[in-house]
Amino acid sequence: MIRRFTGWHMLGVMLAMFGVIITVNFIMAGYAVRTFGGTVVDNSYVASQHYNRWLAEARAQDRLGWTLDVTLDAGRRLHIGTHTAAGPLADATVSAVARHPLGRAPERTIAFTADAQGNHVAAQPLPPGRWLIRIDVRSGGHVAHFLDDVPA
Repeated sequence: MIRRFTGWHMLGVMLAMFGVIITVNFIMAGYAVRTFGGTVVDNSYVASQHYNRWLAEARAQDRLGWTLDVTLDAGRRLHIGTHTAAGPLADATVSAVARHPLGRAPERTIAFTADAQGNHVAAQPLPPGRWLIRIDVRSGGHVAHFLDDVPA
């Protein structure tokens, strides 16, 4: 015997469908709130006032032609090689700050020692995990800023 599909059946289907949608939305919103590490900028209006200056600084940095080779050795110490089109940037000083991408670990300032080839080696290893590294290179009165991602 075949039962008729009634309005009550349709109500049950609609409630089940919307129940699944609402449950998934609450779960995803919960994950988003728990994993967000903070703000990107404190005040977007103030940040927008600096945008053109940041673009000009980026163009000036591009004209320098400096490049970096960032590697992580087996002991999780950063190795940074600084280069220009003419070769290694021997007189550069390098400083860096490591940030956890979700803000779950405190920022770490990284100190470097330079070798004769212009490579810079971190004094301390990075803890396991993914890190965003902001690298500042200074040479001859110029400063260049680089961002690099160190995978887990």
